[in-house]
Amino acid sequence: MHSPPAASVPQLATTAAPRRNPAGATERIVESITTAIVERRLMPGTKLVEQKIADIFHVSRTIVRQALNQLSRDHLVVLEPARGAFVATPSVDEARQVFEVRAMLEVAMVRSLCARITDAQLAELRAHLQQEQAAVARTDVPGRTRLLADFHSKLAQSAGNAVLAQLLADLLRRSSLIALMYQSALSAGQSQTEHVQIVDAIARRDADVAAALMARHLASVEHNLHLDPRTPDLAAALRPAA
Repeated sequence: MHSPPAASVPQLATTAAPRRNPAGATERIVESITTAIVERRLMPGTKLVEQKIADIFHVSRTIVRQALNQLSRDHLVVLEPARGAFVATPSVDEARQVFEVRAMLEVAMVRSLCARITDAQLAELRAHLQQEQAAVARTDVPGRTRLLADFHSKLAQSAGNAVLAQLLADLLRRSSLIALMYQSALSAGQSQTEHVQIVDAIARRDADVAAALMARHLASVEHNLHLDPRTPDLAAALRPAA
């Protein structure tokens, strides 16, 4: 796979003191790279230089390699022999498959939530929606990107199914990369409005409407990804403007 030239990784900068627990250091690196991807600070194809990351986190390259191996298993990083590690570049087929699985899981999830969600959980979701709205209003791109993704995680957590929450967390991370690759045209404001509508339907315990709204929301996100680039008509493209 061809990847862009090596890029610096200032987005991962941290001044945290070295930790003695290697597992803890590995998790810090994994979390930092994952967050940078979700918040659109690390782009697909970016080269992740082991020594540079080791210097940033004050750890050995062995620990960095362990983190990159974990990210590779999570499909966020690709390891290429003799070339190193790169932020993954999902294919069109992978993008479609991810959204297909998300629709299967999340439509069923909101149906289930309508029967079991508590008032306290609804209040937490409402508070999260307010944070989303505030981030959208102040054009906080990293913040709103993270919050809009976290909304789906919070729904899974409210369902009380740890396996579902873990599966969805993996799919959401991959969705973040897909959005970076194919540049969704869906506005953050539109997405936030759809989240409000979904929670309103769940609060009314209207399973059919909640499921339909979630299906429509995910379809809108996928539709606005440029997964079907048009092949221009050459004659039309070269015709002088009137």
